[in-house]
Amino acid sequence: ASVWGRVPRNPIQVTNAFSNNPDDRPIQDAGFDGLSDTGEVAKRSLDYLNILQSSLGSGSPAYQTAVQDPSSDNYHYYRGDDLDAKGAGILERYKSYNNPQGNSPVASTSSEFSSAATLYPDQEDLNRDNTLNETEEYFQYIVDLKPPNAPEMQIGQNFIVDKKSVAVNLVDGTTRSEIWYQLRIPINSYERKVGNIPDFKSIRFIRMFLTDFEDSVVVRFGKLDLVRNVWRKFKYKIDSTGIYSPDTPADFNVSAVNIEENDKRIPLPYATPREIERVQTLSNNGVNLLQNEQSLSLRFCNVQQLGTKGVFQTFANRDLRQFRKLQLYIHAEKAPDAFLNDNDLTAVIRIGNDFASNYYEVRIPLKLTPLTAGGIGNKDIYSDTLWIQQNSLDLDLDILTKMKTARNLSNVPINLIYRQLQANGHTYSIMGNPNLGEVKGVLLGVENTNVPSACGEVWFNELRLSSINEKGGYAALARVDVALSDLGTISLSANTHSNGFGTLEQRITERYRDEYLQFDAAANLELGKLLPQKAGISIPLYAGYSQTVSTPEFDPYDLDIKLKDKLRYSDRSQRDSIKTNAVDFTSIKTLNLTNVRKNKTNGKKPKIYDISNIDVSYNYTKTEIHNPLIEKNEVTKHHAGVGYNFAPEPKYYEPFKKLIKSKTHWFDLIKDFNFNLLPSQLSFKADIFRQFGAVKPRSVGESKYSIPETYDKYYTFDRNYIVRWDLTRSLNLDYSAVNNARIDEPYGRLDTKDKRDTVRRNLLRGGRNVVFNQSANFSYNVPTTKLPLLDWTTLRLRYGAIYRWIGASRLAISLGNFLENGQQEEANLQLDFNKLYSKSKLLRALDRPQLSGDSTNRAGDSSGVRRPRNRKSSDSSGVKKDPNALPELGGIARAFGKILTSIKTVNISLSQNSNTRLPGYTDSTQFVGENFKSMEPGFGFILGKQPDSNWLNKASQKGLITKDTLFNELFSQTFDQRFTLSAQLEPIRDLTIDVNIDKTFNKNYSELFKDTTGTGNSFAHLSPYAGGGFNVSYISFKTLFEKFDPNRVSQTFVKFQDYRVILSQRLGKLNPYSQLQTSDGYYLGYGRYAIDVLIPAFIAAYTGQDPEKVSLIKQNNAGIKANPFRSIMPKPNWRISYNGLSRVKGMETIFTNFSLTHGYTASLSMNSFTSALLYQDVSRFGYPSFFDTLSDNFIPYYLIPNVTIQEQFSPLI
Repeated sequence: ASVWGRVPRNPIQVTNAFSNNPDDRPIQDAGFDGLSDTGEVAKRSLDYLNILQSSLGSGSPAYQTAVQDPSSDNYHYYRGDDLDAKGAGILERYKSYNNPQGNSPVASTSSEFSSAATLYPDQEDLNRDNTLNETEEYFQYIVDLKPPNAPEMQIGQNFIVDKKSVAVNLVDGTTRSEIWYQLRIPINSYERKVGNIPDFKSIRFIRMFLTDFEDSVVVRFGKLDLVRNVWRKFKYKIDSTGIYSPDTPADFNVSAVNIEENDKRIPLPYATPREIERVQTLSNNGVNLLQNEQSLSLRFCNVQQLGTKGVFQTFANRDLRQFRKLQLYIHAEKAPDAFLNDNDLTAVIRIGNDFASNYYEVRIPLKLTPLTAGGIGNKDIYSDTLWIQQNSLDLDLDILTKMKTARNLSNVPINLIYRQLQANGHTYSIMGNPNLGEVKGVLLGVENTNVPSACGEVWFNELRLSSINEKGGYAALARVDVALSDLGTISLSANTHSNGFGTLEQRITERYRDEYLQFDAAANLELGKLLPQKAGISIPLYAGYSQTVSTPEFDPYDLDIKLKDKLRYSDRSQRDSIKTNAVDFTSIKTLNLTNVRKNKTNGKKPKIYDISNIDVSYNYTKTEIHNPLIEKNEVTKHHAGVGYNFAPEPKYYEPFKKLIKSKTHWFDLIKDFNFNLLPSQLSFKADIFRQFGAVKPRSVGESKYSIPETYDKYYTFDRNYIVRWDLTRSLNLDYSAVNNARIDEPYGRLDTKDKRDTVRRNLLRGGRNVVFNQSANFSYNVPTTKLPLLDWTTLRLRYGAIYRWIGASRLAISLGNFLENGQQEEANLQLDFNKLYSKSKLLRALDRPQLSGDSTNRAGDSSGVRRPRNRKSSDSSGVKKDPNALPELGGIARAFGKILTSIKTVNISLSQNSNTRLPGYTDSTQFVGENFKSMEPGFGFILGKQPDSNWLNKASQKGLITKDTLFNELFSQTFDQRFTLSAQLEPIRDLTIDVNIDKTFNKNYSELFKDTTGTGNSFAHLSPYAGGGFNVSYISFKTLFEKFDPNRVSQTFVKFQDYRVILSQRLGKLNPYSQLQTSDGYYLGYGRYAIDVLIPAFIAAYTGQDPEKVSLIKQNNAGIKANPFRSIMPKPNWRISYNGLSRVKGMETIFTNFSLTHGYTASLSMNSFTSALLYQDVSRFGYPSFFDTLSDNFIPYYLIPNVTIQEQFSPLI
């Protein structure tokens, strides 16, 4: 409760709905004070009701009304028997409709209609964002409402722009006149600003209220609109000074007048010009409606002589060159009490790039429409009187461009206004250098030309472009291809279009505005055909030339002056340069010699020294561009390459093949031993790329300053190496390397001998190495198939090493280079148990179909192995027994054998990927990434060995790490390990069991290894940080089917709580820094909320493990490969499918395929673990030693924010 009433404990209405119990509605459907009528009487007795009673008496109507509803907030629907009985009017019926108390009653079945005003609770939070805005920030506007005859209620006062008297037919048959007022309130004409609200960019609410009334009054409110005006007031003087000068103060209002709202305007009703027809639109009911037609209105007063007022509109570049006419209707009238005559006002129209220094201007002396013209009955005569013909603008745009040409030829400075008086009394002017091809704005204004002070109104209507240029053009294209037998082909092509050409779907304004010509010539030749065939020389040649010329219709610097007109009026000495500057020219020259080589013609085996192993390429491209903005843009590209590739057929030597004559497979491993002396592929490629580009922007205007050239050039020398060597049929080596070098050049063009000599020396040295990438892969198929006992297994091993060196930036050489290496290890083992079982006759017999027939017709021994009765042994018949014959198995033996041989295949895969990135390395590279002078970084690092902190310390002692104190790049390492095992079992026919075991672990480590003083003796390992994730397949369904009682704590959670003590004791006994048990059973540093205690206890409780045996987290970081969860072993998941039901007799007639499937998938994951910065192990026991006094626990090395156990039966059956 509060002094105002009763408020809810939780004012935030989450559901925004009433209770479903109807008995709660009277309590919830209260007013904003939260009180019922009885509660209001109790709350308002002292400060309101008692005072009213003592003043007016308890029997007064006012007191009786107040005591029934002290807060005056009771709701009443606008329909009801009580209102009908009183004959209540509209005002009385709706008087209580907006009150909140009881405005959402529960609808009864006996009611003919719902009397609820809303179905939702009332809220003072208007925008329902559950936020109380305590800051008062708003703009306030005041409209002073007075009786109709008051001066404040006249047009032009109090924001009133128009008023309309309407005859209203009343219910009693009488007629009454009602006055409606139209108000337009400019948002920047506020009466006051409250608070620190800066502008109108974030207005969220508009509140309207009535106040200061002395008597009751009825106000009818039509509508409130926010009107957007694309025309903005021009706040500066409209003069010819070329600068923006502040305007003199005067009353000025911008609005719109239209036919729908102002057709009864006083004194001059609005009417459309005679030539204008209102647009028709089709409404939903099929009736044609006339759209509203309106004009821009400028109302002004107290404008001093030669003072101006105007509005403007800006937009993106607008092209007016394809139109011939600019037209506009203008109306002018004086204020009722003003003294103005014809030509005292002048309309000003400006179009151009701006409104002060680059524009075209038209000035029109205005004729005033008499204020008595509203009484003219003829519609057309009144329209012509309202829109006087002499005021209208009908401008031929060519006049403006001709005036511009005349101004330029007369050498009038462009910063002075140039005027021409026309025969119709209009004045055309030009200022600066505007153009009709890029019009950015329009200004409409009015000037007081003659009188000391002017008050009036001017309308502008239908500013439009007309008489579009519809002149067309043509286009053509041609192509010729010539085949020169087997020598090659020659192609010629050209295309052109003229000014005004466009496709059918293009609008007229989208057509081409230039004379365009493009032609291409290209030749593809095999010059080797000109040499004798036995030479075997291949010389593929491509030569091409392309040229594009575009001549614009308009001068690119004066976009509204045609280029031919500018050439005609220019001196002969200037015409060539004017045309050259205007033309957009592009030419491309190309010459390519690709893969020039000598083909092998003698049919002999390839030799390592054959010239046919070598190929040569050369490419040349030159591009030249000049256009109105670019004086010269030349780009020349050279590419020269030489390659060598030798790939012979491998020849394997088998020295023991003929020495061992035995046919037994036990000697296959030795007998099939082989080796290959030559590489399978040797490849080398050297590429030199050189680009030189020079760009010179064009100096536009009369300035004699020449903009200097800028250059875009590079010179690189790339070498690629590939070696593939099948050392044996099982052992392979694959090596590749790329060396990127840059040939440094002096600045600018190579226009001196010293510059050319410098580049030549750098080229002969091979350039400056910037990047070196290298990779080596060793793969080995272990020859288990050569061993009779292991020929059912397949083992593949692969080792990969990557190495990368990146040179330092030339701007920061002292910060060192980047060194990176990587290591990839893979092992794949496949076990084919079917092949193993085939070694036994007894197990092979399991795959033979069982013979049908009565078991009494067969004889067998007690082992279940059956033999045919009619087969005689060799002793009685003399027929030799077949040693390869398979025994026949009985049902018991077959079933037992199937279970024994249920494992069919097993696949095991293990992969480990490691990577190290070392910034700040100061040494360089030579052969295979090694610097043979310093013997660094060492072949171990090059072959992928991952360094540790000791390696970093030794490297810093050797001076291999930068000493710059500004160095701040992190040393980083990553490690990823994946283990998968999959097996397929088939214990009986049609029953398949797929078993999967997965384990993944990834880790990253980073630190800042730097010299903190710059002396070389104070390297430190700063900000060490480790993180990663862990995931294993798991089994946790032991606790899945335990009984669950929502009203009691689960037994699993109770075990979790109890296991914490056991885990604390285990950890405390292992950690030499603990060894002390507290009174609650927990060991020092391993409390009930310690991470090392919680995680194993959680795993043990929710997977049904023994807390004395559950795996612990290893809290140390021996290296990047150290896994803190290595003792957590993965467990199998499975999927079982049985398809044998369709074989049951009778089932095949019902089901085509009938299978049963069961699957179980579970995982244990600990992702996003990180290292703790406060971890310490002072004695290097491998356990935490730093004790956190806030939590009374040791700070472990690894912080594990979450442990996730996921399991699902997919499907259960």
